[in-house]
Amino acid sequence: MAIRAVNYPDYRVARERMVREQVFGKGIVDRRVLKALLQVPRHLFLGHKAGPEAYTDHALPIGFSQTMSQPYMVAYLSEQLALQGDEEVLEIGTGSGYQAAVLATLAKTVYTIERIPELAHRASSVFRELGLKHMFTKTADGACGWPEMAPFDRILLTAAASEVPQNLVIQLRDGGFLLGPVVRDDGGQEIVKLARRGESFTLERLKPCSFVPLVRLDRVPSSSDLNNANI
Repeated sequence: MAIRAVNYPDYRVARERMVREQVFGKGIVDRRVLKALLQVPRHLFLGHKAGPEAYTDHALPIGFSQTMSQPYMVAYLSEQLALQGDEEVLEIGTGSGYQAAVLATLAKTVYTIERIPELAHRASSVFRELGLKHMFTKTADGACGWPEMAPFDRILLTAAASEVPQNLVIQLRDGGFLLGPVVRDDGGQEIVKLARRGESFTLERLKPCSFVPLVRLDRVPSSSDLNNANI
């Protein structure tokens, strides 16, 4: 999906350096993912006044005790999704909207859910500004998924779940998989891939990580939740 040209400072050099050093330089080789990160203006998801630091190699605050993941993690998750262009993807945790915008250039349709209304509205505005189509955003409890639009080929978690919500698992299409961070028994986190084959599921553990927790709308976040940082 093409990104509409908008009136903003040209950060092309910053994006190219980001992709060369922080993404390709760390092992991401999927050409479609690299192209997507070169296309999507990351700084717009931090606001029009964001400077070149939007392309630096770390997470960035977006308000409401949430962060935008570092470029490498966005690229890593995008590559692990193995999108060919005809998939329907559900993202749990819109946040800034940057990850969803990257996915929109890689998949057929992207559905993204955000529990914080202000973040959902902000991200939707940038999606419209960029002319991204076949994208749907709603404010809801992400752990419930989007049953009326299921099944999905891919489901991406962008916040760490204490356990994979069963509501999401049953919304996977046969042959599809869920990807994202979960909390281990020792309190650490890791990216996992849960693939569906009929009524059977296989779990693959990929790599350690550190994300903000997946918070339910009926649960008040604790101070420890708010102190965790997404990378």
